[in-house]
Amino acid sequence: MAERVYLDWNATAPLCAEARAAVSAGLDIVGNPSSVHAEGRAARHLIEQARAEVAALVGADARNVVFTSGGTEANALALTADIDLNGDKRSCMRLLMSGIEHPSVRLGHRFANGQVEDLPVTADGVVDLAALQMRLQALTIEEPGHRILVSIMHANNETGVIQPITEAARIVHAAGGLLHVDAVQSVGRIPCDINALGADIVTISGHKLGAPKGVGALIKREPSLHLSASLLKGGGQERGIRAGTENVIGIMGFGGAARAAAREQGRAAVRVAELRNRLETGLRAISPEVVVFGEAVERVPNTTLFAVAGAKAETVLIALDLEGIAVSSGAACSSGKVAPSHVLAAMGVPAALALGAIRTSLGSTTSEAEIDFFLRAWSKVVMGLSKDRRGLAA
Repeated sequence: MAERVYLDWNATAPLCAEARAAVSAGLDIVGNPSSVHAEGRAARHLIEQARAEVAALVGADARNVVFTSGGTEANALALTADIDLNGDKRSCMRLLMSGIEHPSVRLGHRFANGQVEDLPVTADGVVDLAALQMRLQALTIEEPGHRILVSIMHANNETGVIQPITEAARIVHAAGGLLHVDAVQSVGRIPCDINALGADIVTISGHKLGAPKGVGALIKREPSLHLSASLLKGGGQERGIRAGTENVIGIMGFGGAARAAAREQGRAAVRVAELRNRLETGLRAISPEVVVFGEAVERVPNTTLFAVAGAKAETVLIALDLEGIAVSSGAACSSGKVAPSHVLAAMGVPAALALGAIRTSLGSTTSEAEIDFFLRAWSKVVMGLSKDRRGLAA
């Protein structure tokens, strides 16, 4: 058993072997991929090879992959009113998003506050498709001639709950809208074929797959979809959509991680799901009152978000860290702060319970021994919490 146990894969995955090898090889690449000489062409070839590997992971055409600095930038690039599809240049005058989206989507980016609306989710954390359909129908009457952009994540980063993207796509397209899907937490863990999902735009992040941090991608389903307003201007890189010299080393690592994920995804999912079941069974044995959020619906196989009434996440995180375990209180995008979860709030979870939510997220190298180590540590933490409660009661 290692001195520390890492159960925070949704925050970032350790660098996988294929990515590490690709990054190592990339350190010797001299050329700028925009240069026409041999060194530049060599760098360009490696980028295009990685582009094909990332595209294959989601069933896309390589020419429809745009590399970015990560999932956040990819989401910001996607959330614009100026999207041209098959020559249809009508602006998207509204952005509808689920109440459980990642903060990088919830900002709305190039949509004004008055143009952004939340869609409700069920108590299990699944987007309400009936509400989506009703709102789209109303908007087509209220604002005829305009399109609507809808953003629904594939799998929630906190609960792991999988969203009904294929059904949502049918509803959105029937209303003449476009669908953006943040697939950062699903790609490499469950099947995520852009064509099967019906998403118009998918965004992903490399470091969730085991690639280096600082690289992601926006992926289009159709080559005829054009984002007319780029975020970064000044060069013709990435077919004019994202200016700036490409992160060759990071992109090569992304390609290696995508190749590994495509090969191992099915087998890893089964094994990780068994480990998650072991973890949740152990949690219930130690703390029968534990609440596992989203457990009644389909989740990605690696994620458990749970809470015990009366516990405070910050206290539990510190105690587990001292025991040698890395977990999270939810999303790892709040400058290290433990804050109330907007995801659990959207699900209607009482604030007192939500403030104690702890997320474990497993990965390809997680072992049974590590799960058992976590459960022993959890048992010690629970005993400590019980003593504290008894002391307060006295």
